[in-house]
Amino acid sequence: MGGSELMQLRMRTSLVCTIVAFGALVTGCGGGGGKTTAPPVDTTSTPTGYLNPVLDTDFPDPAIIKVGGTYWAYATQTFLANGLRINIQSASSPDLVRWTYGADALPAKPAWSTVTWNFWAPHVTYAAEQNKYIMYYSADSSSDRNQQFMCIGIATATVPQGPFTDIGRPLVCGPGFSHIDPMAYDDPVSSKHYLYWGSASQPIVVRELAADRISFAAGSSEIPLLQPSGAPFEPLIEGPWLVKRPDFYYMFYSGNDCCSSPNPPYAVLVARSPSPIGPFQKMRDALGTGSSAILTASDFFKGPGHNAIVTDGAGNDWIVYHAIDQTKPRLSDDRSVRRPLLIDRIVYQANGWPSVPTGQPSHSRMPLPTP
Repeated sequence: MGGSELMQLRMRTSLVCTIVAFGALVTGCGGGGGKTTAPPVDTTSTPTGYLNPVLDTDFPDPAIIKVGGTYWAYATQTFLANGLRINIQSASSPDLVRWTYGADALPAKPAWSTVTWNFWAPHVTYAAEQNKYIMYYSADSSSDRNQQFMCIGIATATVPQGPFTDIGRPLVCGPGFSHIDPMAYDDPVSSKHYLYWGSASQPIVVRELAADRISFAAGSSEIPLLQPSGAPFEPLIEGPWLVKRPDFYYMFYSGNDCCSSPNPPYAVLVARSPSPIGPFQKMRDALGTGSSAILTASDFFKGPGHNAIVTDGAGNDWIVYHAIDQTKPRLSDDRSVRRPLLIDRIVYQANGWPSVPTGQPSHSRMPLPTP
């Protein structure tokens, strides 16, 4: 599916993400949405291993932060079977495997986004100098239900579970859905704060944040980092997540189509750079492989992507992502894809590039992370 077709798909899903007479939701949003049931008590782990999905409920576009001994995860909106709309989902875990579903992390919609219900792809960081948590998220500011004008909003809280409160204005906006999937990053080398975002067949970009983290640094501008291309999974790229390892900054990103059913051509890809602001080299260009994908669909799980990276207690990196379980591919509206939460180990090869050992979502019991 090309970029223009994907934009039409996201536009179509936005149109049905509105509340009609008597408060009934027609269907789910392109970024999540639809009806699902509250997750059951976890049964995915044993003393010797875990099974995917680790959170068997619709939990798309996950982001994760570790606070003390607890991992906190956040995800795109959904709609529960009891009629409750969740703007930004949350969950917590002591070990990345046993998850407890939480309350709505953003229970009050911002004043600048009230017409449509599009709350996607949150990212939460802890601002130690302010002693508060800052959430960057995507939302639609359009007053016309036939148009999308997605923005990156900001909300703050004093505890990781929230509730987060919007600051009253979006940080940056644009037509369509290119201004989505924010990821905030504190560079340990320069101590600068950066924000990454992108989608809609536009480049993934970065811009330096000011010290207050809710505005852009004076004199800064957007820097294009990765361009969409005709390579596998790259007509549309989105969902950047940056980590620094000894020699490089690695950018994990996703493409191409997150949400079509039953088998979206979506995957996790990777690029790297000696600097957080580029230039980034895609893995396919460095290795001559033709593809930068490190995680693609399996027979059991389709459309894996939009990941976070987290380090466990033993120093091992884990990829946290969503995928479509082929045994339960749709939400109860029978139209929207259902995307539960999965994890897998990241291994760095001798050439320095990261990989998921099987190249696909694991389906058999795997060794547990170290809390």
